[in-house]
Amino acid sequence: MTTTVTLPPIAVALSGGVDSAVAAALLKQQGYPVFGITMAVLPDSAETSAAEKVAAHLGIPFHIVDFTARFEQQIIIPFINSYLNGETPNPCLRCNQLIKFGLLLEQARLMGAELMATGHYARVRLDDSGQAHLYTGRDCLKDQSYFMATIGQEALKRIRFPLGDLTGKVQVRQLAEDFGLPVADSKDSQDVCFLPQNGYGPFFKSRNVCPEARGLLVHRNGKLLGRHNGFWQYTVGQRRGLGLSWTEPLYVIEVNAARNRVVVGEEKYLYATGLLAENAVWFGKPPLEPFEAHCKIRYRHHPVACRVEPLEDASLRVIFKEPQRAVTPGQAIVIYIDDEVLGAGWITGPDQSC
Repeated sequence: MTTTVTLPPIAVALSGGVDSAVAAALLKQQGYPVFGITMAVLPDSAETSAAEKVAAHLGIPFHIVDFTARFEQQIIIPFINSYLNGETPNPCLRCNQLIKFGLLLEQARLMGAELMATGHYARVRLDDSGQAHLYTGRDCLKDQSYFMATIGQEALKRIRFPLGDLTGKVQVRQLAEDFGLPVADSKDSQDVCFLPQNGYGPFFKSRNVCPEARGLLVHRNGKLLGRHNGFWQYTVGQRRGLGLSWTEPLYVIEVNAARNRVVVGEEKYLYATGLLAENAVWFGKPPLEPFEAHCKIRYRHHPVACRVEPLEDASLRVIFKEPQRAVTPGQAIVIYIDDEVLGAGWITGPDQSC
């Protein structure tokens, strides 16, 4: 007697790009009842039109949900405030936590989907108890598990990443051609969807949110070296565009918004032996004791060995086995053991006590 397995309805978050399109095509090929769902977060975005064409090509239902107001309030405004506080925020992690795997996931559920899939390069596995575990993508060069590290256990249980076990973009584009997808040749998306190509400065000026621009550029020894035209245009580790003459190359080592001051120094002062982070999110039970792990302090950072020390109020102290360059407030630190993501926290700065 043959047992028929009924697959649960699944929504695919279509972005208009090739990755999410291939994810939808693979799930449909596997027999899932699939529908496409796209969130409109910016006015007059061309991505919704591309997503609709993908859904039409695959013959699946398609829905657009308007999150422009929520995106403005929960992502863009906090991004601006963080920059004007002297930090370098990562809005993509916040968007995944609050919007894509928050609001959109809930909207998909209300539309009848038990699961939601995206085109991210990461992997999810459920253990025998039903707990979800997040792992890096099979292709380490395309791995995007870093951007999933703050979404939490309840969201992760309902997420699938069909591309996680693929070997990279070449295979994905070949699959797109095999499926005849209209976005097979589309370009990869930019890092931050709401920033113009001409950069951060023009974006802030267009928003009329910039405080008094000119301030001091000082060496870490206190010597005045010049003036800057807006501290929000600088980030820790920056070398280009300083316009300073010195015996050695200088780098930004601190952005002090409260004093409207940018502090620079020689490269050796960029390195820190540890950091502090807050608002930690874990996929399992929050750890109570220090443990050994690996971590990334930004997306393109190679994982490094570290010791993680839980503190009160969901804070962390992380001590690196070797000093790391450009620990940047506002970025996320993601904690790994082997290829599993344990959780993440938001960096507040180097730990001066290490």
